[in-house]
Amino acid sequence: MTDTVWKRNEIESPCIRICLVHPTERICTGCYRTIDEISRWSRMDSEERARIMAELPSRAPNLTKRRGGRAARLRG
Repeated sequence: MTDTVWKRNEIESPCIRICLVHPTERICTGCYRTIDEISRWSRMDSEERARIMAELPSRAPNLTKRRGGRAARLRG
């Protein structure tokens, strides 16, 4: 299987295939989009996508990464 995808002349998705939604911020910790933005991405026009892409870097500091996984939660 190849990872070749049909390309269109538009802004690509910021998805990095690490899909994990932050429990309180409700933002994907991989691409920093909201669930609504992810679900509507294919129907957005280029201007809306560009606006969201510009906002994404400012969302990263709002997310605290969980460390330790299940083992750390069980120890606590």
